Amino acid sequence: MAEETSSKLEIAMFPWFAFGHFIPYMQLSNKFAEKGHQISFLLPTKASNQLNHLNLHPNLIKFHQLTVPQVEGLPPGTETVSYVPVHRHNLLALAMDLMRDQVKELLKKLNPDVVFYDFAYWIPELASEIGFKTVSFNVVSAAAIAYMIVPPRHVSKDRPFTDEELMHPPPGYPSSVLTRNKREAKELHTVLNREFGKGITFYDRIKTSLMKSDVISMRTCRELEGPFCDYLSSEYNKPVLLTGPLLPEPGKQSLENRWVKWLDAFEPGTVVFCAFGSQSYLEKDQFQELVLGFELTGKPFFVVLKPPVGAATVEEALPEGFENRTRGKGIVFEGWLQGLPYVLSHPSVGCFVNHCGFGSMWESLMSDTQIVLIPQLRDQKLITRLLVAEFKVAVEVEVEEDKNGWISKENLCRAINRVMDQDSEIRWLVKDNHTKLREIIGKPSFTSDYAERFIQNLGALCGPFAPDTKGYYTSPTYP
Repeated sequence: MAEETSSKLEIAMFPWFAFGHFIPYMQLSNKFAEKGHQISFLLPTKASNQLNHLNLHPNLIKFHQLTVPQVEGLPPGTETVSYVPVHRHNLLALAMDLMRDQVKELLKKLNPDVVFYDFAYWIPELASEIGFKTVSFNVVSAAAIAYMIVPPRHVSKDRPFTDEELMHPPPGYPSSVLTRNKREAKELHTVLNREFGKGITFYDRIKTSLMKSDVISMRTCRELEGPFCDYLSSEYNKPVLLTGPLLPEPGKQSLENRWVKWLDAFEPGTVVFCAFGSQSYLEKDQFQELVLGFELTGKPFFVVLKPPVGAATVEEALPEGFENRTRGKGIVFEGWLQGLPYVLSHPSVGCFVNHCGFGSMWESLMSDTQIVLIPQLRDQKLITRLLVAEFKVAVEVEVEEDKNGWISKENLCRAINRVMDQDSEIRWLVKDNHTKLREIIGKPSFTSDYAERFIQNLGALCGPFAPDTKGYYTSPTYP
């Protein structure tokens, strides 16, 4: 293990403009601040207001507000992906790239030792001008990045991906079960090859970020994704440092009393809880089909979703008669729900239905609930396969391939019943596997040990760093 640096570091954070990225960067910042390091967090103005409650060390973590330029095609005032559909995220990437000079001038003033970034692939170019180390800190699954964005793919402007290639992992990939079907491969092909910013594809943006950094860092642990981290380290020929899951500190969040009272009214393990991420946008017909699926289970449910495309509110998008039929037994809530761990730890909650974003994945695994997955975006589908096929701790809702991935209310109901009904064999299989995994990653010292080791290794990076150091991404205490 690297010796902890005796000097305090000046660290800058510049994540992609999405709360699924802001929050892990914030959690990592808190870990650094616990050790006395100074952190400058670069982010849009509105986002800083929404993250204040997560800043546990305001004397050491300083927010530096950035002005996001207006780009044609984005609603005025857009600063994060929360307010734009996925197909317009490329315009927000363009806005981020237009902020290069603004970021450069700020970094000159801050003079950091190291900068953490992900989508801003040009940060290493600024490093060569200003003089700092760079860490490509990725908050999505190592398995997904290793599948999609590695040199063995041999992708170039003259030879882009093909659908057939993306149905299979790249050469040397450490899993034979994480594959794509034709529809998923086509979707992934579209995403990776599309322009994301001006004159750069999504694939090239992320690959450049990884290749040009001094070190790659992943928000994961070796117990879950060790082989994929080995693969990334080998293919990019550089260290891969693991932060562990970076979960919220216990006791730092709370759940509104109205939700506590509602949950208290039900028997233990009977409530189905559902929450999708900030980047999830459902079409209205799919939204309605999902809520009807929860109703069809006959179980109490608490669903947190954004309004579907074309609807101003969740209430106006609900199926006719739905509220009257489910009153007192079901909630469909629109908005940001603080205190998610408290919902999952409530005795009445028995099942967590989610989109398998990486943050939700960790919350799922740390909880005692059954797990049902409805992946939507590119990386979420591979993470789902990891949990369903590799670890067998969850079930995935079956989609109808002949209807372009449609999720029927019957299939959603069936998946929930498979993991909640007492006489279901799969219920006990996934529950037993989940319990065994949680006994490892749920140890009180698990996350803190990873964070401790990560900070120590970063100290080595900011000194005379040796790229061939052995053990730089090993588990700190769990072989």
